[in-house]
Amino acid sequence: MTEGLFRLSYPECRDLLQARIAEPAPTRIQLLAGPRQVGKTTLLLELADRLHGTAVYAAADAPEAGLPGFWERLWVKAAEIARSRGRAVVLLDEAHLLPDWAARLKGEWDRLRRLKLPLQVVATGSSALHLGAGSRESLAGRFERVVLTHWSAASFAATFGLDPRAGVEVLIRTGTYPGAYAYRDDFARWSAYVRDAVVEPAVGRDMLALAAVRRPALLRQVFAVCALAPAQIVSLQKIRGQLEDAGALETLAHYLELLEEAFLVASLPKYTRRTARSRSAPPKLVALSNAFLAVTQPEGIPDRERAPARFGAWVENACLAHAWHAGQRVRYWREGPLEVDAIVEGSWGKWAIEVKTGAVSGGELRGLSEFTRDHPDFRALVLCDPARGEAVARLGLPSMPWTEFLLGGPAGH
Repeated sequence: MTEGLFRLSYPECRDLLQARIAEPAPTRIQLLAGPRQVGKTTLLLELADRLHGTAVYAAADAPEAGLPGFWERLWVKAAEIARSRGRAVVLLDEAHLLPDWAARLKGEWDRLRRLKLPLQVVATGSSALHLGAGSRESLAGRFERVVLTHWSAASFAATFGLDPRAGVEVLIRTGTYPGAYAYRDDFARWSAYVRDAVVEPAVGRDMLALAAVRRPALLRQVFAVCALAPAQIVSLQKIRGQLEDAGALETLAHYLELLEEAFLVASLPKYTRRTARSRSAPPKLVALSNAFLAVTQPEGIPDRERAPARFGAWVENACLAHAWHAGQRVRYWREGPLEVDAIVEGSWGKWAIEVKTGAVSGGELRGLSEFTRDHPDFRALVLCDPARGEAVARLGLPSMPWTEFLLGGPAGH
């Protein structure tokens, strides 16, 4: 699972890596994981430009990577730069595509440490699944892992010169893939980009390359079911009932874990003080980018006035994904008819959050009141439309606009 990883936005990730490779070498290898098409290659190239000739960039998916001697030439060049310039940084893109990459990187790293060469290494991969498969054994004690997440609304708006609220609208409607923004006015091209550059490589190639999936058709169906049920609590039995190629419940649970490792879908567990009850409860499914909803749901992007329920589900999905990307532990709570959309713990503090995009009533917020009464260490928060804030206040609960939450979390509340 990806829980506990160091998840950062693009500028945060760039600044952190720049600081780490500026430390006296050699330090630990930096393993940068993240979804496809969020800018890992762009980030490495930006670092290379800032390093002024002391960086060696190599892409494991480039044609030259298949030529004999590619690996050896890479390290010879890096060693020469380190000796002549006093430091060097190897930037290895899509490292997991190289055969036996982790063991080979371990060998080079150990050799460089023995030689006391001032050389740092940053390696990327398209999922925590790929990097984790080899790093936990071969590179144990030699690496630090960082995750570049799906872009936040604030980062996206700042990069493309948008008003922050316009960034929120993009995140809700189509997700925040920077490469897809050029096709924002052509939905057919935009959809083709997301399918061909993100979904198909992740579901159809990345996970299959690890031989962790014996039934590829079933995996695709599980992903589709998740994208059709954003922010819904769905039992594995119900998921199995919707599949043409039904599998064992253990297989479905395993595939949900793989989808989370690949930054596609998060399966949020139920909040409970008893671990066994949490494991047996059905998960709440959250697509980690609303882009997956837009390319999967046959009804397309929901219009708020014509499809208020679907629009509300998309907003809730985006809010829960935002908390997940921010490195918070996100769960849900339900006891009988009472429910709370999200129970959030982490650097933001401890929150019980309900998401509403329409009228607000006391009955709908009863679960939130009951939960915070029984768990006083959690603070209640209603994410609602700006015009509904006064109605929430009359019910004795704090609120903030969900647009503001998507720009920065619950800070200040």
